Amino acid sequence: MIVSTKSNGSFFKQALVLGLLSSIGPFAIDMYLPALPSLAATLHAEPARVQWSLMAFFVSMGVCQLFYGPLSDMLGRKRPLYAGLVLFALTSVACALARDIESLIAWRLIQGVGACATMVIPRAIVRDLHTGAEAARLMSLLMLVFSVSPLLAPLAGSLARAWASWRAVFWAVAVLGLLGLVLSITSLRETRPASERVASTFASAWAGYRTLLGDGRFLGLCFIAGFGMASFFIYLANSSFVLIGHYGLTPSVYSLFFSVNAVAFIGAAQFTGRLASRFGLERVVRTAALGHAAAMLALCSLCALGFESLSLLASLLFVGYGFLGLVIPSTAVLALDDHGAIAGTAAALLGTLQMVTAAAVVSLLSLWADGTAWPMVVGISASAAATLALTSWTLAAPRKPPEAVAPLES
Repeated sequence: MIVSTKSNGSFFKQALVLGLLSSIGPFAIDMYLPALPSLAATLHAEPARVQWSLMAFFVSMGVCQLFYGPLSDMLGRKRPLYAGLVLFALTSVACALARDIESLIAWRLIQGVGACATMVIPRAIVRDLHTGAEAARLMSLLMLVFSVSPLLAPLAGSLARAWASWRAVFWAVAVLGLLGLVLSITSLRETRPASERVASTFASAWAGYRTLLGDGRFLGLCFIAGFGMASFFIYLANSSFVLIGHYGLTPSVYSLFFSVNAVAFIGAAQFTGRLASRFGLERVVRTAALGHAAAMLALCSLCALGFESLSLLASLLFVGYGFLGLVIPSTAVLALDDHGAIAGTAAALLGTLQMVTAAAVVSLLSLWADGTAWPMVVGISASAAATLALTSWTLAAPRKPPEAVAPLES
């Protein structure tokens, strides 16, 4: 069911609430980044082991969306969201109390189970309310609010580490989880009414997943976003070691440097709805994927020639991630447009494939990470090239009518 907003005020309120909820999981990632070197020293862990605490969160936050999506179709959007936020808050406290890297990795894995509810359910709510250019507009506004994470979280993390220790980061995100729970109870209405849940069961969810996995266009759009996110997650996982360890930035300056690229990503996303209305979502994705790949491949080529200045790295990453900011919301809207009847299930599979793809690429790259810029740049440019190739293949194929990809009967 599509519900039209009655005013710009309600439209922006939706974006604010959904954006703040969506930012909780990424906040637990971004706020953590400046603390990675000190965490490694405190727990006597190698950088690769510390990165696994990040990857464990990525993997569980991705895989468990497969369960939250169908549950939100069956039970409504709010109850699974409540459960995820409670779990996230409790495991954040456990992470703060961890005494070794193995315990921290285990608790981060479970923490991701809770966090993934805040990733998949807001996307399903967007699809409940809108399609097409309006959905793209709401998604881009959601990302504007979502930008509080990459803009403020690294700085907040560096301040928390300086004031107390890396453990303060997890106490802070535990409080954030509780605030998210209060917000979802008081400010979020149910967009999946009981009358629309009747046909939603685990059997129908399985049928829906089979339908989605047989839809080449849907899968292609998922992997476009997956490799796009991989290029950004590679930067997330390696930037603190590269910029603090290799280039000598302080944690506070690193936080500002990181925020600049986030501004490009989020700022460009705000043009998605306007560009989609004028040129169409598919044309926006094609052009943005080309720009993203061109910037990152140029960076890789220049680094291969020995040009590794920090200003060059900053400039081309800014341009490349600006284009990526147009790719991610546009592919999400295109992927969900034909699957309104199973929006939660489709949003779950979309999120899972994105996160697992990104986590697999980052984990593979960690085998070659040495604290310098070169492995990071190679991984980013390879992911950008894969994004462009998948865009060309996926959007060249004729689009199936919505009824051709309707969910199978259970």
